[in-house]
Amino acid sequence: MIPFEFDYYRPKSLQEAVFLYQWLKNQGKSPKYFSGGTEVITLGRLNVLYTDAVIDLKEIPEYKVRFSTEDSLILGGGLSLAEIEEEGSFPLLSKTVREIADHTARTKITLGGNICGQIFYREAVLPFLLADSLIMVAGPYGDKVLSIHQVFQQHLHLDEGVFFVQVSTQQEFIRAPHMSIKRRRQWNTGYPLITVAALKTGNQIRVAISGLTPYPFRAFEMEKALNNGRLTLKEKVQEAIRHVPAPVLNDVEGSSGYRIFVLKNTLADILTGLGEE
Repeated sequence: MIPFEFDYYRPKSLQEAVFLYQWLKNQGKSPKYFSGGTEVITLGRLNVLYTDAVIDLKEIPEYKVRFSTEDSLILGGGLSLAEIEEEGSFPLLSKTVREIADHTARTKITLGGNICGQIFYREAVLPFLLADSLIMVAGPYGDKVLSIHQVFQQHLHLDEGVFFVQVSTQQEFIRAPHMSIKRRRQWNTGYPLITVAALKTGNQIRVAISGLTPYPFRAFEMEKALNNGRLTLKEKVQEAIRHVPAPVLNDVEGSSGYRIFVLKNTLADILTGLGEE
């Protein structure tokens, strides 16, 4: 049971959702936009999250959209991870979300909920960071389309009353060679130790990582080392490790030293799998 009561609203349009948020704030409420709801329930039970008004976005058409054009793929934030996994229009994304929680949970966890969540893994964002995707947001000043690199640094930075609607990715990145590797301490159960997604465009390998540090990230400085043609495979990996952008996690899932050991082997697998030019 969640130890607090809240009012529930289910708007039918972007404009109605934004209006409701502003109206509730003016009433002295603490509204929250709501997608799949798994994190609200989980963190609410732990007294980490509180709200007295929930705005459920799932009835908004733009939030559930999924369509392809010749140039790009558009995915709504309200699509469940299970839908994305099974539909498969973005293979790297499907592979990356496939092992988030179990299948039952993935039918409830949404793309927007995972990317905007407080739980630090947020693996679904990795392919979009690699593909330089565009994020559509809605808020008091209308709808905007922004580069994911503008709004996602460690987590999704959105102004008060603004919410994530859709993400657009160019087809050239969707069709690019890719790999997604999730390492756990114990086979296929429990939280991941680290997740590494990689994409090759031209002769350059891009890498994004979750579970290594307190936030997911695109490893720009590490990529320079991994693509340095003057280095051997082993030297590339060693140099890349020097550029991890934040302190490595040290928790019950694995020590920082063990995480680095696993990362070294994973990066070597990616370089081998995607081929060194």
